[in-house]
Amino acid sequence: MQPTRTDILISGGGVAGLSAAAAFGTAGFDVVVVDPAPPVTEGDAADADLRTTAFLQPSRDVLARAGLWERLAPFAAPLQVMQIIDAGGPEPVARVQKAFDAEDISDEPFGWNLQNWLLRREMLARVTELPNVDFRAGIGTADVLTRATEARVRLTDGSMVSAQLLIAADGRNSPVREALGIDVQTTRYGQKALAFAVTHPLPHDSVSTEIHRSGGPFTLVPLPDLDGQPRSAIVWMERGPEAQRLAALPVPEFEAEMNARSTGLLGHLTLVSRRSVWPIISQIAERFSGERTALMAEAAHVVPPIGAQGLNMSLADLRLLLDLAEANRDALGSPEMLAQYHRKRYPDVRTRIAGIDMLNRASMAAAQPLRDARAQGLKALYGLAPVRKSLMQLGLGVR
Repeated sequence: MQPTRTDILISGGGVAGLSAAAAFGTAGFDVVVVDPAPPVTEGDAADADLRTTAFLQPSRDVLARAGLWERLAPFAAPLQVMQIIDAGGPEPVARVQKAFDAEDISDEPFGWNLQNWLLRREMLARVTELPNVDFRAGIGTADVLTRATEARVRLTDGSMVSAQLLIAADGRNSPVREALGIDVQTTRYGQKALAFAVTHPLPHDSVSTEIHRSGGPFTLVPLPDLDGQPRSAIVWMERGPEAQRLAALPVPEFEAEMNARSTGLLGHLTLVSRRSVWPIISQIAERFSGERTALMAEAAHVVPPIGAQGLNMSLADLRLLLDLAEANRDALGSPEMLAQYHRKRYPDVRTRIAGIDMLNRASMAAAQPLRDARAQGLKALYGLAPVRKSLMQLGLGVR
């Protein structure tokens, strides 16, 4: 059987993989993208991804290059202010409350929040309309053989694909990364995250809020209104056993606990979705490239959901890969191109992972003296205007 020949093969059809397929397809490359699980594109489906993604300004620009932003913008909730609340005192009430306003550094919001299942729906629609993108749902990567001139991949349906560039966007347990023998460094926190949506009587006013007490942050992120009621997505991180206990509670008991944890910020919260539970780790691959192969997104790095960094780091990978591919059309997937990708992305990713690790450990603190120190640290950082602005620019990916 003769292999299908293509410029780029993308292993992984999640949000990152579909973004990459749309971006490279829009740029004129021939693309094959595969994923063993067809994307779930309805919010009420049993296995729908109920998490949300906040796309920061640089990521919006990447999505625009891919022809995606015009599809996504009507469903996006703007994030004008990022607020941090410390509720680590003896009672679960706000004792330190600081807001970071995008107006201080930009004439645009920090970012825009969208639901993950909806992202898949719109991204799949964009990929489907590109004649040079071949999306094969329900088919995964079985074996990888790389040579100096190509990556030859056998898929789970027995077919073969020969690509100049293989992109691994196939998750934290990446089959491509494992096939290339690239090791990872993993940190386990003993935490899980609950993801769900709520309505509330008070408007969120485009403010995203992280509330820190113990176990991990309780984060409220604006969503578009639901039937005329303000709505937010919540990611609630706790130690594993506590997260599982919360997930199993009957709705009235769960609502009582989440309202206590929210400090009453937006009034009474009402659960309007099912609850999903996700493990929390940090992970980084020892290198982001191999022969004819680039690792991106969770195949390269995983971080806890703090500061909206996860998928925005993935789209920073995509932005650089796209720039390099367009500059090296005649040398796509060459050792020089891939070495440049690793050299430019790896230090930034490692620095961000270290910073998020520090923030997560501070948020987990249970001992009262450590919680008090966290509150004082927040006051000190916010009180220094140059530091505050630098932190906001760093969060957006601005150097």
